[in-house]
Amino acid sequence: MAGDMLSGPAPVGPPMIVAMPVPADPEARSRTAERLALVRDELIAWFKTLASAAVYATLIVTFGFQVARVEGMSMAPTLEDQDRLIVNKLAYRIGEPHHGDIVMLYYPIDPNKSFVKRVIAEEGDTVRIVDGHVYVNEAPMKDDFVPEEYRAHDDWGPQVIPEGYYFVMGDHRNNSSDSRHWGFVPKRYIIGKVQIRWWPIPTARVF
Repeated sequence: MAGDMLSGPAPVGPPMIVAMPVPADPEARSRTAERLALVRDELIAWFKTLASAAVYATLIVTFGFQVARVEGMSMAPTLEDQDRLIVNKLAYRIGEPHHGDIVMLYYPIDPNKSFVKRVIAEEGDTVRIVDGHVYVNEAPMKDDFVPEEYRAHDDWGPQVIPEGYYFVMGDHRNNSSDSRHWGFVPKRYIIGKVQIRWWPIPTARVF
């Protein structure tokens, strides 16, 4: 009947060949162990190097330098929107901000935000602004870095900068929110000195 299973003696296949283990050469075994140890040591060395680099990078960012990006035009034409900067955070741990320094600071009204401005006056200085012209201790400020079309025509002061505070302004005087509007900046809010513009490459410079 179609589909029936046929039974009979099982077919006999070729005899099974069993490979017997050959004792390993002691010298070969030793060389293999040495290679494994070498690979292990190299991996450990790489791990230590990467871990050290991560620690150093964290320390540099935390205590030394910070990469920042400009957003807005308040410091034009000195700094343009989307310029990339390197901020030296050590500068004011070992020194003080000075007239003309470009600094990164926490916005005094909302310290979650940060701004880039120029230091105009230090503690103890007297500042007044007449028709947009800035006077520090009655001497006109040298501000030839401000194009005529960026100048403001406001009046402010005179006021004496309190101890531990600074007066800052943007170079784009008629398009900058700064100490004229929200007051003096405490030194503890100054993050660091803008040291380098590294991007765009054609306009890279040291300040």
